[in-house]
Amino acid sequence: MAIGVGDGTSTESAAPNQVDDQAPNLSATVKSLLARVQDLEDASSIRHLHHSYGYYLDKCLYSSVADLFSGSPQASVHFLNGIWKGKTGISRLYIEWFGTLFTDGRNGPLRGFLLDHLMMQDIITVNPATYPRTAKARFRTFMQGGFHNSVNQSERSEDVPAQFWEGGVYENEYIFEDGIWKIFKLGYNMLWQADYDKGWSGSEAMKGIEKCWPEDKWGPDELVAGKMVWPETRVVPFHYVHPVTGAKVGE
Repeated sequence: MAIGVGDGTSTESAAPNQVDDQAPNLSATVKSLLARVQDLEDASSIRHLHHSYGYYLDKCLYSSVADLFSGSPQASVHFLNGIWKGKTGISRLYIEWFGTLFTDGRNGPLRGFLLDHLMMQDIITVNPATYPRTAKARFRTFMQGGFHNSVNQSERSEDVPAQFWEGGVYENEYIFEDGIWKIFKLGYNMLWQADYDKGWSGSEAMKGIEKCWPEDKWGPDELVAGKMVWPETRVVPFHYVHPVTGAKVGE
């Protein structure tokens, strides 16, 4: 049946076979949109996860930090020139070492101790083709740390400067486990650390780790080649390709 329109022309109702011809395209479009929505939701969850890590670390909530990681024995933290593996190694790093170094065994903030991380410039790449789903992400961090001058000198750790700046880059891996995103591999690349008074122009390279656990009670499970820090400069390899050329950018 013809239906009149304003210019005097008419249109015919779409024939059933025309609708059938469009169905495969419509199905592909819906499938593509669902995949894109899933990718956005995954990226948002991973961003929330890593920002939570930063906030918990700020306030020395080390048990909460350790709970963000996958339960897989392959889960790990790469820090300085060491690798802490599995839940046992990760707990040894955060709860035992950091908890002793910064808060004398307390799980929570101490009066007069500052350790603020600013997380920014995140680039998140989800890999939906794997099962379970995995992802990689790069974050930059800028840190301010140290003690208030009202804190008794005897209560301060000799290994923590009174006031310091620090900057670094995270290259992390994540896994969708038990219906939620968790950290699978945390790779913190500390690029520089500087005493507040001297600034970065007068900073000295941080000493690396020399012994593994159990020889070092808080040590890593494995030592790797030393990582260069300021005044040396290095490019932490990018997990993603160049967004315009598609080339892999490395060291």
